[in-house]
Amino acid sequence: MAAPFAYRAVDAAGRRVRGTEAATSPAALAQSLEARGLVVLELEESAADAGPGLSFGFTRKREVLEVTRALSALLPAGMPLSRALSAAGNLATGEVRSALDSIRGEVERGRSLADSLAQHPRFFPPLYVGLVRAGERSGTLDSAFARLSAQLEHDAALRARLLSVSIYPLILCLAGGAAILVLLFLVVPRFAALLQDTGMTLPKSTTALLAFSSALRTYWLTLLVLAIGTVVLGCWSRGTDDGRRAFGRFLLRIPLLRSFRQYELGARFARLVSTLLGGGAPLLVALDDTIDSIGEPLAQDETTRIRDRIREGASLSRTLTESELFPALLPQLVAVGEESGRLGDFLVKAAEILEERTERALQRVVAALEPAMILVFGGIVGFVALSLLQAVYSVNAGAVR
Repeated sequence: MAAPFAYRAVDAAGRRVRGTEAATSPAALAQSLEARGLVVLELEESAADAGPGLSFGFTRKREVLEVTRALSALLPAGMPLSRALSAAGNLATGEVRSALDSIRGEVERGRSLADSLAQHPRFFPPLYVGLVRAGERSGTLDSAFARLSAQLEHDAALRARLLSVSIYPLILCLAGGAAILVLLFLVVPRFAALLQDTGMTLPKSTTALLAFSSALRTYWLTLLVLAIGTVVLGCWSRGTDDGRRAFGRFLLRIPLLRSFRQYELGARFARLVSTLLGGGAPLLVALDDTIDSIGEPLAQDETTRIRDRIREGASLSRTLTESELFPALLPQLVAVGEESGRLGDFLVKAAEILEERTERALQRVVAALEPAMILVFGGIVGFVALSLLQAVYSVNAGAVR
């Protein structure tokens, strides 16, 4: 039975084509469109009977994904790079489209695509540029964009899943924080006025609570300025290599985040090196390019150490075994790859495994936040309630005597 499908494609002249057409399956429609000389960029079932919905437009990351997906489809079809960039630019808007126009101009003047992309780090991070550079050197630029498209889609799906998982902890954090502020700024001061009128000696917990509430109401503006200043300082330090190194070391000291960071950086390292080796680059050259492309100061320092050790005659698996930054699984798979003469294949396998473990580790981190916040906020509210109840009990006991 035929069903309606919405498609986006590019014709031989590089013009973007949209439409809706009935077909028995997506594959059948794709084959029909390709027979008409169209390169299919996106194909999905059309909700023809659905009402109009809200359209929020493309975010920058979504636009970069669309552009990457388009290039991964156009380049294997034999379209010249300049024309492919022009066609892909039609999928973007605003700053992303302006950046692509600038990149296309640089490429037409003879500059490499990777160097042109590197001029726009807001949209194309070092890892993106590194994979493109590897594809250019190996002559497999179309494969590089196919890998980038798959990676960006994987990242987008992961962000969506993590956002859905994070909604409840975020609501819990906001509700718990609001409840505590109401207690400290409104409820506790009223109790303080009532308790002070009795002239009774209050329990230590109640005295400490009243003192903290009074200090918070007196110095709230100073505390707010300090909090904002801390956030600004943290953001500024994250913009420097030294600040990012310090932040990276801090994350590695947190047990729950340590494995996530190791998996993430190990996957990046394995993916870049495997791509460069697949293009025929020697191992030392691949490591040099990885240093420039991995995009994390701690990982750059570790890759530099690995490169220097290999120059001294050590094997890659041995130098990875000595590393505290990458997970233990990586040198194990690399050792098997070196013994079998298939280092690139086993690095690809390592990257896939570590990417999967990165996702699971991140989900565990988010899942652990919920009970942690319940304990923290519940403990604070419980302490406030207990302190006030102890004070009320003391007053009533004194009145009875």
